[in-house]
Amino acid sequence: MTATDQIALTGLRAMGYHGVLPHERVDGQLFVVDVVLHLSLAPAAAGDDLAATVDYGELADRVVRAVESDPVDLIETVAERVARLVLEYPPVEVVEVTVHKPDAPIAVPFADVAVTVRRSRG
Repeated sequence: MTATDQIALTGLRAMGYHGVLPHERVDGQLFVVDVVLHLSLAPAAAGDDLAATVDYGELADRVVRAVESDPVDLIETVAERVARLVLEYPPVEVVEVTVHKPDAPIAVPFADVAVTVRRSRG
């Protein structure tokens, strides 16, 4: 059964040193992350119990730490890292992670660059 309920964290901001160009690894840049968790919220609501859901404050801190750690070349890798982290929470069945790189080194005017991954348990 696929959960129809969601918890969404949007616009999480973190300083990271990800990218293939040398200056990206030295200077760093802002990354913005959106995370959508698909899970059943019925058990938490029925018992008014935080332990039956995901503490989104704790999750936000963990996501930011994951983005700020261990530089990699691709934002695809960052998105995968965050998705794996979210799936560590037992109630989460599916997660969608979007990593935005608003200051990507692109020579033409642009609004945003982003990748989105969708991962499920098992």
